[in-house]
Amino acid sequence: MSQITLKHLKYFEALAHHGHFGRAADVCSISQPALSVQMKELEQILGAPLVERSTRKIRLTRLGEEFAIRAREVLRSVDELSDLARASRNELSGPFRIGIIPTIAPYLLPAFVKRLSKHHPDLDPHPREAVTQRLIDDLLDGRLDAAIVALPVSEASLTEVALFDEDFVLVRPLADADKPVPSSDKLREMRLLLLEEGHCFRDQAISYCNLSSSLPRDLMEASSLSTLVQMVGAGIGVTLIPEMAVPIETRSAAVSVARLPKPQPSRTIGMVWRNTNPLADHLTGIAELFRDVGTSQAKSFNNPVADRARHHDH
Repeated sequence: MSQITLKHLKYFEALAHHGHFGRAADVCSISQPALSVQMKELEQILGAPLVERSTRKIRLTRLGEEFAIRAREVLRSVDELSDLARASRNELSGPFRIGIIPTIAPYLLPAFVKRLSKHHPDLDPHPREAVTQRLIDDLLDGRLDAAIVALPVSEASLTEVALFDEDFVLVRPLADADKPVPSSDKLREMRLLLLEEGHCFRDQAISYCNLSSSLPRDLMEASSLSTLVQMVGAGIGVTLIPEMAVPIETRSAAVSVARLPKPQPSRTIGMVWRNTNPLADHLTGIAELFRDVGTSQAKSFNNPVADRARHHDH
């Protein structure tokens, strides 16, 4: 009788995660027919179906749902065995799967990867950009080694290391540059542009403006900070962005930037990983590298903001 292999588990876990034979096959770097053969073989070994197949998508059977949970646990344990061996070496090597949220990635990820490659030349970074909840799910399932997010994530099985704090700034049309900076109460009365649901930065902006119970009907949303800033430049409304985004996102938009009155809205950037990860000591050092990048970049972020409303080149 054939035995279940790690290859079976890997392919099934990908299929369960993506819910689609084509996408799972791409992730596993095999053809869709080959994946289908492997899944039929696994079902024959088990003597019961794991998925219900249709033309558009697949649905896990009850056995499939339970099997997917156990498969993830096995694969995560196998990964941690490999990490245990990696942790015993003086120098890190091999793939490093790190997630990062979209309101940080464009501004710090390039410098971080460069710094990481300098300090750990044998490490192969595999960055992935996604919203916080998706990164946390992937961490817990063993698809990521660590993630850069806004804290807290409040997940007992994850270690959180705070790296640095960052203020939010107000972005207004250039014509509003000389107007008084509105308080959070006044912002509630203005047309505030926000990121779409799923972004933690949206929730932080809503919390600062105390909008959680009464979002305006004409609320406008976007999937990126870049779109928000360009919409402000078009005179559609105002928005909040993290200070690290100012140099990149405002350089080609007719906007002014102002600091908000105290207490200023802010966020804490940190790195998280599984408590059981054998690479914990190495990850602490990598977190320090990211802290260095964030704090050194912050020096350049701080300078232009105060004068941005008065000196805007167009």
